[in-house]
Amino acid sequence: MKEPLLGILFGILLATGGCQPIWAQENGLNEQPDTTKPYDKRIHRYRSNWEKLIPTHTKIQFAGNMGLLSFGTGWDYGKKNQWETDVFIGVLPRYSSKKPKMTLTLKQNYLPWNLPLGQRFSVEPLACGIYLNTVFGNQFWVKEPDRYPEGYYGFSSKVRINAFMGQRITYEIDPRHRYRAKSITLFYELSSSDLYVISAFNNRYLKPRDYLSLSFGMKLQLF
Repeated sequence: MKEPLLGILFGILLATGGCQPIWAQENGLNEQPDTTKPYDKRIHRYRSNWEKLIPTHTKIQFAGNMGLLSFGTGWDYGKKNQWETDVFIGVLPRYSSKKPKMTLTLKQNYLPWNLPLGQRFSVEPLACGIYLNTVFGNQFWVKEPDRYPEGYYGFSSKVRINAFMGQRITYEIDPRHRYRAKSITLFYELSSSDLYVISAFNNRYLKPRDYLSLSFGMKLQLF
C-alpha cells in the first residue's frame, strides 16, 4: 500500500512541477501568459488547478493511535494557512501478532493562531482536529462477522475516529541556507479515539493515561 501511494504522489509532482507550461513552450520561457485572452486564461486556470495538488509539506509522527511511526504529506490552505489536510502511512509493530501491520490515516488540522517569537521563531498555541485511521489486515472488520451475535461488539475494529489537540513551535530557515525546506515545525498532540472515549465514560475507574495518547512529530514546510 505504501509504494503505490508514494508512486502516485511522485507522479503528481512530476506531472505538475517537472513539465514546462504550454504557454512557456509557445511564447518563450521568460514570457507570462496574457490572462485576458481566452486561450491563455484557460491554460493558466488549468495549470493552477493542477498545482494545487502538489503537497506543501511532509510530516513524521511518533504514536497517536495511528502506528508507532507514521510518514505523511499534506496541504496548507486558508487565508492564513490555518487549515491542513494530511495523509499518513504508518507502521504498527507486530507486538503479540505474527507480523507488522500498515495503517492509513486521513487527518484534518486547524491552527487558529500563530504568534511570532523573535525574528525566526513562531508558536501555534493551539493545534486541534480530527482524523480517521484504519489498519490493514483480514482480522479487522468494519461490519461484525457472522460468527458473532448481532450487536455483540457494536463497533468497527478496522476504522477509528480520533480527536486531538496540541501545540507547535516553528523555526523559519534563513533563505540563504534553505535546501529542502522553508521551515521546520516540532509539535506534540494529545489524542483519543471514539472507542477510548466511550470506555472512559462507561468505566469511571479509568485514568487519563488509559484513554489519552501522547504523540510527537515534525513538519517540513516545502514552500
